[in-house]
Amino acid sequence: MNQELTNLKIAIITDGIYPFVIGGMQKHSFYLAKFLVKRGVDVTLVHCVTKGELPTHQGVLEAMELGISANFKSIALRFPQMGSIPGHYIRENYAYSMEVFKSLEAELQSFDLIYAKGFAAWALLDKKRKGLKAPPVAVKFHGYEMFQKAPSFRVRLEHYLLRGPVKFNNVNADYIFSYGGKITSLVEGLGISKDRIKEIPTGIEANWCRDMIAPIESEKRRFLFIGRYERRKGIEELNEVLNAVDPSLPFHFDFVGPIPPSKQLKDERITYHGKVMEREKLQAIMENCEVLVTPSHSEGMPNVIMEGMARGLAVIATDVGAVAAQVDNKCGWLLEPANVPQLKATFEEAVNSSNDELIQKRKNALTKVKEHFTWEHVSMLTQKAFKEIG
Repeated sequence: MNQELTNLKIAIITDGIYPFVIGGMQKHSFYLAKFLVKRGVDVTLVHCVTKGELPTHQGVLEAMELGISANFKSIALRFPQMGSIPGHYIRENYAYSMEVFKSLEAELQSFDLIYAKGFAAWALLDKKRKGLKAPPVAVKFHGYEMFQKAPSFRVRLEHYLLRGPVKFNNVNADYIFSYGGKITSLVEGLGISKDRIKEIPTGIEANWCRDMIAPIESEKRRFLFIGRYERRKGIEELNEVLNAVDPSLPFHFDFVGPIPPSKQLKDERITYHGKVMEREKLQAIMENCEVLVTPSHSEGMPNVIMEGMARGLAVIATDVGAVAAQVDNKCGWLLEPANVPQLKATFEEAVNSSNDELIQKRKNALTKVKEHFTWEHVSMLTQKAFKEIG
């Protein structure tokens, strides 16, 4: 390993890490910290939980499978709760960023770089703007959903409230990390020059990748949706398609995630598994399926797509965020968001595709992840980017 690259001391500040907090950003923070430490980077991780006990440093080490001698320090904070008055989320995030700043203030000058998720560096950026001497600050908002199409009036209002604070954090950061694709275009739309934007994809652990694709034996096409119920995830559009397709169409659809009973369809071709946390159980469900469906209205670079491709699933996905960097016509189908006729036609095309065509898409998906999206590769790219700007 290049010795120059290991002589880095960075702080990663974020609003939670997996498995203590569940979410795509939290998984990204967890694995980024873990693999940078494995690459010899000195990492201080500041994270939070909303409720329950604060994770201990030993607990974080065990979750990351790191030894006690690793160049790694974790600081767990409590995320503030300020009721439900409109705007509370913004106030809570600024208050949390103040707690993050206080936790790092004494050693701030020792870092080569501060890498901040979401609003975690808000207070630091405000102080730096007013003259505080601090190392470079890089900011990463995963999906910039507040600048993407909203699925409802309520969400549109929430997005509007977030735009100003998000722009402040981006404009005042030294660098912005982007997944690429349409995410970079959104960042540039905030007035950020290209030389301040670093494009790095998300990743997945190499051991998530299966070795090979088995022959298709079922006469029914097997589809899969993974995720919680959230309007922007496109479950309404997917349900509309499933209600409209020919009753004789040979398929089975598996839903994994906490889908409310009111959103569950009564159809013998559909199975609702509920929330599945066990890795082996989730992988077993994936390996019994052939096509992952993610009809979201807005996204960053979804972990669920990465996980599905790593298990050899072809993907039907909407062209939002940086999804186009993951899905193309070689490994799936890329659609317009909220386009029910197109989603229905593509679903039927996938059902009627030949075994050979579908297996090739699945093989291409697996190969693409192995070559471009493992955390081993992504952490190397990130480490080099940190060295360039730190």
